[in-house]
Amino acid sequence: MVALPVFSSCKAISSLFDDDRKVVAKVGQHKLSHSDIAALVPKGTSHEDSMKIVMQYINSWASDLVYADIAEAQLSKQEKDVSREVEEYRKALLKYRYEQRYVNERLDTSVTREELQEYYDSHKQKFVADMPLVKAHFMRISADSPSIEPIKKNITSDNIDDMAYVDSLAYSSADRYTDYGGKWISMKALARDFGQEDWSGLLSKMRNSFIQVRDTDYDKLDIAYISDFVRAGDPLPLEYCEAEIRGILIGIRRHELVTGLEQDLLEDARAKGKFVIY
Repeated sequence: MVALPVFSSCKAISSLFDDDRKVVAKVGQHKLSHSDIAALVPKGTSHEDSMKIVMQYINSWASDLVYADIAEAQLSKQEKDVSREVEEYRKALLKYRYEQRYVNERLDTSVTREELQEYYDSHKQKFVADMPLVKAHFMRISADSPSIEPIKKNITSDNIDDMAYVDSLAYSSADRYTDYGGKWISMKALARDFGQEDWSGLLSKMRNSFIQVRDTDYDKLDIAYISDFVRAGDPLPLEYCEAEIRGILIGIRRHELVTGLEQDLLEDARAKGKFVIY
């Protein structure tokens, strides 16, 4: 039943690409030609990787057909009758596509600050930090840089001019400087800046809102200034979970639209005599 060519060398496999009409594999009466696989391999892919992609596709193609052929031969007529399942799947697919179009035409995806705040206040128990969160500035800088102290002195200021001075000095002096745009990040994410996994150990080194670690191999200092902090177990800041809440609210609206659609269609069908319960 199966006639799948076995290629013993890359040279033989490479012949697959020579002729669009060439049959490269066969399962029963099913044939796979070069034109069927021509678009599989992205331009620039190495010869070895190209062969892997092609052979994986051929094996997958053959496997599906082998299963189908053996099932066709071995299953009874009743077992092979999938018309009911096909029809159920067709109806489910049509229902899904219509719901998607209906929702996409009507769904309001704008969420106000008031709506976010209201949901957050009503569900605070859902939004609890499982690890510390911080607002931070991070820089990696030479340990003997004269810019370290001016940066550390001014970075604690709320004055816009002071922060502009810090940014200018840090960007010109530090090997790397990140202010995270004033967003909340997890201590785990900040620890990665230090090249560490032990965020709790790193946090224990915080003194006067600074975490400082010296890299003696390269004579560098990794410094983080923590401008704000949320302990594990404390409520998450609204701005940290804003995207999640927005998704929840839009999901609720979507569900309400679909539920309303179903009710409206049933009522309309009853009104027109199309749906009758005896």
